[in-house]
Amino acid sequence: MTDTRPSPLATVLRVDGWSTALFGVALTVSAPLLRAPLGLPTPLSLLFGVVMVAGGAALLTIARRGPHRYARPVVAVNAASALGMTVLACSGLLPLTGLGIAFLLAGAALVATYAALELRAAALAEPVTVC
Repeated sequence: MTDTRPSPLATVLRVDGWSTALFGVALTVSAPLLRAPLGLPTPLSLLFGVVMVAGGAALLTIARRGPHRYARPVVAVNAASALGMTVLACSGLLPLTGLGIAFLLAGAALVATYAALELRAAALAEPVTVC
């Protein structure tokens, strides 16, 4: 009997993909409303939202078609995104409010968590060779 369950990596990628895409839609739709409480400029919220929708779609495609082949690039992009969000939150480059800083740092922590889960799932899937 063949095991048809999705791999742990595919599962993490699917959850990452759906959460990224849905959050991207929410960010895009609510961009004008977030300006005041977060200090995040509306055009930037729109850009982030659209990029997140596209990124979520890419993650869902990768989860379906060959998650193990793209695990390292996905982890690298997530790690770079987490670092970028941390820099934006702490650098003063954006006119963020305290809530905006917390918002970006929480996002960075979530993205870093996905990167760690994807890295772990990819490592578990790699065959072990004995010398």
